[in-house]
Formats: sequence, C-alpha cells, structure tokens
Amino acid sequence: MPSMPWRPWAPRTVTVSEPTERAVHDGLAYVLYAPPAGAAGGVVILHGAGSAKESHLDFARRCLAAGLAAIAFDARGHGASEGALDGRAIADVAGMAALLRARTGAAAIALRGSSMGGYLALAAAREAGAAAVVAICPASAAGLRRGLREGRFAFRADAEALDATLAAHDERDAAAALGDALLLLHAEGDEVVPVEHSRELHALAPGSRLIAIPGGHHRSIQHDAELQGETVRWLRKRLGG
Repeated sequence: MPSMPWRPWAPRTVTVSEPTERAVHDGLAYVLYAPPAGAAGGVVILHGAGSAKESHLDFARRCLAAGLAAIAFDARGHGASEGALDGRAIADVAGMAALLRARTGAAAIALRGSSMGGYLALAAAREAGAAAVVAICPASAAGLRRGLREGRFAFRADAEALDATLAAHDERDAAAALGDALLLLHAEGDEVVPVEHSRELHALAPGSRLIAIPGGHHRSIQHDAELQGETVRWLRKRLGG
C-alpha cells in the first residue's frame, strides 16, 4: 500500500468568549458573562478558600454557551477584592445575586460553589433567593471553623467575625430546606472534605441529587467537562430554561 503524503497540520483557532463586564461592586471584583439575546437564568459562581474567580471562568463560559448568565467574583480576602473575609461573606453572595439580576434581567438565579464556595452556596441560598444550588465537595462550617482556629488558611480574614458567621449558619439545615433544588458532586477520593459529608447532606435533602465520582481528589472534578455539562443541563431545568 503506498504511503500517504505528509501534510502539515493546519493551525486551529479557538475563540474564547470575552466577559461582558469586569468591574468592582461594593469592594468585590467580579466578571460577568451575559448572553446577548437574554438569559434563561443566572448562576453565581463561588470559588474555594485561597482560590479566585479566574479558576472558574471555564464554567462561566459553559453557562454562557447554554444561554445562562454567569457572574464569578473574588470573595473578600481573595484575588482583587478589598478587605478581609468576615461576617459579610453570606451577604456578599446575596449581593452578587442581586447584581446579576439587575445586570441581565435573569429572574431565576442559582448558586454554584466549590469547597468553601460550596458551603457558602448552601448557607446563602435563602438570603440570595436561589432557585437551585450546586455544591462541589462542599466544606462544612465545622471544618472551616477548625481551619480558622488552626491557621490553615492563607487568605485575609477577620477570624472572629467570620467564625461567628460560620457558627450561625449550618449547611445541614440549608440542605434540608433546599430539597430537590440541590445538586451535590463529590470525589470519593477527596482528601480534604470526606465524601461522607455530601452523603449526609444528600440524605437530609429529600429529592436532592448526589453524583459521587470514584477516586479523584479535592479539586479533580471542578473542571471535568462531562460533569460541567451535566451541571448545566440540570441548572437549565431548575431555572426554567
């Protein structure tokens, strides 16, 4: 059989969607993505302890491609936001949800958070008026308080004020109130937050959905393309898209 002639690979251009807006609101640096034809709903994206909004812009773009608006922001004490993480942590999530509604007209809003962001998504759901919550390897209030006491976090924090807020907001009560409006994703090999925590939350929330992935580690499923796709499909159903 004659060999095929060698041809150089043609370059492939990938265009990444640019954000609609980059700005600061109430001291919080954020990035907003809004569909030009109007949003079927909106998603507030919450990063983990020591992380930043840029770590989750891939998911924001995934939302945009599905007709959902998305806003990712740096929690206080992180990234380009001002101040220290303190007693405003939950109110800040609600403020970002209100900003997303005002900027895009999205009526239904969801919260999607990883690790500490997963805890905040649960704890802030009621105040933010969230129609759905996605929690990825969510931290517990008890675990976050223990980390504060032991000095395991590198971000800027008002430890006393933040501890009081964590003590006042139990993620288990929040999960129970959400019921079938809760989607949990957790790697069974998570070495930071045991998968049993998500299993407990799932048991407390009638109708909730838990996707437990064999193996992996604390950050292994945040950027998994298949799980992001499944999450967006679930969000569109919950938000009425």
